Amino acid sequence: MSYRFVGIHHVQLAAPEGCESEARQFFGDMLGFQEIEKPKSLQPRGGVWFLCGNHEVHIGVQQHFIPARKAHLAFEVRGLNQLRTNLINQGVAIIDDEIRLEEGYQRFFLNDPFGNRMEFLEQIGLNSEGADAK
Repeated sequence: MSYRFVGIHHVQLAAPEGCESEARQFFGDMLGFQEIEKPKSLQPRGGVWFLCGNHEVHIGVQQHFIPARKAHLAFEVRGLNQLRTNLINQGVAIIDDEIRLEEGYQRFFLNDPFGNRMEFLEQIGLNSEGADAK
């Protein structure tokens, strides 16, 4: 085979026109993602881009926006309980889910300010740096 995949460069979530301020508050201030500059040629389209670890999360403007209620991003986190507490303290509604406990993960879901479903999960037994907590 003459090609190979090396990973995921970015993911994009759709949002309605005028979403930028609310996206910055949620993804930047609440989740702590770092905003990165969009290329100048794409700036007139609206939206905002962020960096999450080594991956980019693009919030793109979509006309006739409909939120993704089933399709979702899943963010692997260290310190999941601290993130959960922080978000609850900021008024974010959390949807707990124990379905994956038998697989060794704890997780929760939430909807971003635009109604898109998002998952946050952490492997059980790891400390906040990702090392085995044993």
